[in-house]
Amino acid sequence: MKLSRSDLGDLNVFMSLARHGGFRKAALDLDVSASAMSHALRGLEARLGVRLINRNARSVTLTEAGEELLVRLETGFGEIAAGVEGLNRYRSSPAGRLRINVLSDAARLLLAPVIADYTTAHPDVHLEVMVQDRMVDIVGEGFDAGIRFGGRVPEDMIALPVGPPLKWMMIASPDYLAEHGAPEEPDDLRRHRCIGLRMGTGAVYRWELEQGSDIRLMNLDWSVVVSETALAVEVAQRGGGIAYCLHGRVDACLRDGSLQEVLPAWSSDGEAFHVYFPSRRQQSEALKIFIAMLRHKLTISTAG
Repeated sequence: MKLSRSDLGDLNVFMSLARHGGFRKAALDLDVSASAMSHALRGLEARLGVRLINRNARSVTLTEAGEELLVRLETGFGEIAAGVEGLNRYRSSPAGRLRINVLSDAARLLLAPVIADYTTAHPDVHLEVMVQDRMVDIVGEGFDAGIRFGGRVPEDMIALPVGPPLKWMMIASPDYLAEHGAPEEPDDLRRHRCIGLRMGTGAVYRWELEQGSDIRLMNLDWSVVVSETALAVEVAQRGGGIAYCLHGRVDACLRDGSLQEVLPAWSSDGEAFHVYFPSRRQQSEALKIFIAMLRHKLTISTAG
């Protein structure tokens, strides 16, 4: 069978469907409509004379023929991608697509200062940053790299720290503390309105308080639980209670006095953010440069 441009495009549609397990996510990945993907797949199956996918209302599964084809396509398309990527060695600046999945905290603290500089310096790289606090399979969902807290990186990935260890602290508004009093020790938090944060794993984060060798894990009677740091901070600013967050997210608010640190002797240090990527996949030039720029920017900012 001689492959046309249309055949290659439809085979890519099939691979995306297999990777995402459904038309909706695959359509978002390829930036086409689900109906267009369905039409392309039907055309491919008709030309091949073989059903590749079993469809139902919510998801798709591969037939035996589809499973066999997918194995070969992943090898073939992987070689094509490696060949195209290899051409970046002959370019003054890389080209291609770079997709990164990142925590909301890391997006604000790490990426925001770098993205503009990167896209200006490397205009031929199509950069996509997906901000998600839930854990995702970056390989299965088509990302080149992810950024998470050091202890949350999957073990089968290569991980590099970006930035220094992270300082965690408790904060509240001056009005809240004036009305309710400032806690003097960790157990006093049980009498306060505390704002819980639900992590990407689905669990509510237990506050980690540390004073020398004394470490406390606080699972409190949360007055409200949110899934985003920015919202927790805003609730605290409005007098809604005590929140627990990274120092970098509230540094400006502490300086202008709209927030105050609570129990400063019990702040704790956590692992740095880590950028991670698959160990079995050759790192692209676009990603190498992005990581180098990210680490350089952080080195300058922390040195200052």
